[in-house]
Amino acid sequence: MAHEPEESESGSPIYRHEPREKPFEPAEGDPLAIQQISHHIERFVGPVNTVLHELVSDLVHVDIHLVEPTADRPYFSLVTSGMSDRPMNVPDGAEDCRHAELVVALPPDWPMKQDAWHDENHYWPIRWLKMLARLPHEYDTWLWYGHTVPNGDPAQPFAPSTKFCGMLLAPPVLYDPKFSNLAVHDDKVIHFLALVPLFRDEMELKLRDGAAALYARFDKYNINELIDL
Repeated sequence: MAHEPEESESGSPIYRHEPREKPFEPAEGDPLAIQQISHHIERFVGPVNTVLHELVSDLVHVDIHLVEPTADRPYFSLVTSGMSDRPMNVPDGAEDCRHAELVVALPPDWPMKQDAWHDENHYWPIRWLKMLARLPHEYDTWLWYGHTVPNGDPAQPFAPSTKFCGMLLAPPVLYDPKFSNLAVHDDKVIHFLALVPLFRDEMELKLRDGAAALYARFDKYNINELIDL
């Protein structure tokens, strides 16, 4: 459970979470939801070549759908399913934001064999997809555009090969705008949030001046969900 939020210099809430108290709760994937999300990915991103299935799941069953690079889209696209099986604990007025999934893009030369993922230098984007997909359900909180999550307090690099040490949730920009939302039924709309890794000074800028200031810098330098070490 999160404490009552503090406020950053920009006035944005800062949530700090206690160590998890919930016991392990086995979860199975919702076949219909997986199918709907897969069709949505294939319609707006590309053919799903591989699905990385969880063998044992806690709270939600998180799979990762992998779309391989093409000439038009020269990067791997990784999209979760399962995070949206449970609603997030959103504040009043944000009831439309209760269901989300995550997406990130990796360069075409990123090692994508599971043997390579024993090396954290290659695995950390996959780890963060899975971790953030489960985080709202572990701590009765929510994730949304403009939220940042540091890798510890103080934040530490994700892996020896990078100084990235935090993650921003942002609107996807590499895909058709229609990809951002999937209306499952009248009471459930799934929003797709992009992961953008951050350096320490970028997290500090966001806390000081707000997400809009960081987005403006990213727009200027064409920074998006395609990870560039």
